[in-house]
Amino acid sequence: MEKVCFELDNVVVNYLDKEILNIEKLAIHQFDRIGIVGKNGAGKSTLMKLLASKVQPTSGKVNSHVHFGYFEQMEAPTSVGAEAQLLGKLAIPVNSEGLSGGEQTRLKLAHLFSFYEEALLIDEPTTHLDQEGISFLVDELRYYYGSLVLISHDRAVLDQLVTTIWEIDGGTVNIYSRNYSNYACQKQLEQDQQRQAHDLYLKERSRLEQAAEDKMKKAEKITQAGNMSKREARAKPNRMFMTKSKGTSQKNVQRAAKAIEQRIEKLQKVDAVQVDRNIVFRQSKALELHNKFPIMADQFTLHIPGKVLLDVVSFQIPLGKKIALTGSNGCGKSTLLQHIANYGEGLTISPKAKIGYFHQMGYQFKSEETVLQFLKNRSDYDEGFLRSVLGSMQFVGTDIQKGVNSLSGGEAIRLQLCYLFLGSYNILLLDEPTNFLDIQALEALEQFITAYEGTIIFVTHDKNFIENVADIQFTIKNNKIF
Repeated sequence: MEKVCFELDNVVVNYLDKEILNIEKLAIHQFDRIGIVGKNGAGKSTLMKLLASKVQPTSGKVNSHVHFGYFEQMEAPTSVGAEAQLLGKLAIPVNSEGLSGGEQTRLKLAHLFSFYEEALLIDEPTTHLDQEGISFLVDELRYYYGSLVLISHDRAVLDQLVTTIWEIDGGTVNIYSRNYSNYACQKQLEQDQQRQAHDLYLKERSRLEQAAEDKMKKAEKITQAGNMSKREARAKPNRMFMTKSKGTSQKNVQRAAKAIEQRIEKLQKVDAVQVDRNIVFRQSKALELHNKFPIMADQFTLHIPGKVLLDVVSFQIPLGKKIALTGSNGCGKSTLLQHIANYGEGLTISPKAKIGYFHQMGYQFKSEETVLQFLKNRSDYDEGFLRSVLGSMQFVGTDIQKGVNSLSGGEAIRLQLCYLFLGSYNILLLDEPTNFLDIQALEALEQFITAYEGTIIFVTHDKNFIENVADIQFTIKNNKIF
């Protein structure tokens, strides 16, 4: 029998007046490989911190029976105790001052894998990692001998590493067998079954309502017949009236109608599946571009102080295409996007180009507007469409009435993405927009990109994301672009 590594018993976690988690019983065994998924704010990191004893439950017990390694998303890295071989393999500079985001993640991974632990708790390890770093992570964890609990928005990584999905929804944990793709199929099947059950519910309710209405009409006719004169009654004989008194017949019919109404009340209601409004980001005639290649470079060189990033390269960005820009950390992807955004030297950019730019740095809004007002004041779309777009990015209920100056970092990023796609641009530059987005927001962003009529150049290391939306992939390697 497999050893139990962690146990949660009647665990409740409250924050202010909101219940974050409510878990009756949950256990992690010796060789479990669990992927935790759920929307931003659902409680994924809170659950991980409970397991790591970084936070205590409001009530209930969390028991740990093993030594474990913990990779915390926001924790500062340290090289103390990390294996020199791993530091070299991950190309981590000897001087740990001023490390890039990718280098910091690599350093934290080097420290995590320098020691064997019976369990690993890992929260969003792929943030800022290039494909080489992601491959290292997957190789290390693929044959790891112990229990693994992983939070990740990278669907390909989840598919390769986990055999169980824990979905956090409404504070509870729903368990699905196998990897993320299988979980997505099961969720789709649940949705299809709900849609069918809802259709049957509506049909049965309609049938019973019609039957009740027919019974009431029949009772009304009996009443009318009771008010006829004797001559009228003789002219319209009715067998029922001959065998029963009119009052008794009327009561029986009314009783039958009442019974049907009670059956309607007892019908188990099945809610409709929420269907998102189709999103199409239309562009005005004034923003239309007619250049076949709105951005071009011929014998172009790009450098930063002390380093050449692109050495005498030529490329063309086709109109209306979605272009993925890939390459290892530090190869120049972000610098190239910034150069395009600034209409930098050496590039030929259409004079009608209107460029929107999403960069990796945190966003902070200083306006006093609410989320909805912010978009309404900067867009020509109707309010219903704006609400649909915001809903796709998980601004629901009272979220759209939040002041933009009080948004969290993740919320600010999602609002900025909404703003760019709704804005008066015909070219969008998106520098790692997938970082810090949960899987639901990632899928919404995929829909945004697919529905956008303009040209998009984006940087990401998410394989699934590239496969789902990119028309073309450019790669920077060895100071060249392919």
